[in-house]
Amino acid sequence: MISRISGILLEKNPPQVVVDVHGVGYELDVPMSTFYNLPENGAKLSLLTHFVVREDGHFLYGFASEGERFAFRQLLKITGVGARMALSVLSGLSVGDLAQVVARQEVGRLTKVPGIGTKTAERLLLELKGKLADALPTTTLAVADSRSDILNALLALGYNEREAGAAMRQLPTEITTSDGIRQALKLLSKV
Repeated sequence: MISRISGILLEKNPPQVVVDVHGVGYELDVPMSTFYNLPENGAKLSLLTHFVVREDGHFLYGFASEGERFAFRQLLKITGVGARMALSVLSGLSVGDLAQVVARQEVGRLTKVPGIGTKTAERLLLELKGKLADALPTTTLAVADSRSDILNALLALGYNEREAGAAMRQLPTEITTSDGIRQALKLLSKV
């Protein structure tokens, strides 16, 4: 089992990255949440990994945080969910947002992820219920709650997922809902 990769980032081609570890280039698929936070090519990098061996090949998946890897592994345990779909879910929702979606049983938020229909979303919500909340500290859930509320407010105000996501990435990690909405609106008005 390969648990972690540390080396030099050689290439970034969404959703794949190549990491040079002492002359060997490892190709990893990463969720977009990890991809957006990668350093420039040539910089040192360390990623947590999940290694999958199938009859058609060996596949390595990389994650910036233990929470992402844990959520990925929980998604893989669900019948009918493969690595591509799990990466798609984690690319569309942060781990905190996914935990909130599961806690609130929000089918609509999951169906916005490419490749997830209503039936699949309902199965994911049923299978993940209680599994992600236990893995995240309560402070993370409170922050995720606030960030989820900010995102929902921006979407309700008519901003699309891309605009709202770009504004959310510029906000401090721990911010109250009202301050977050105010700052996000200021950022979006400058565009």
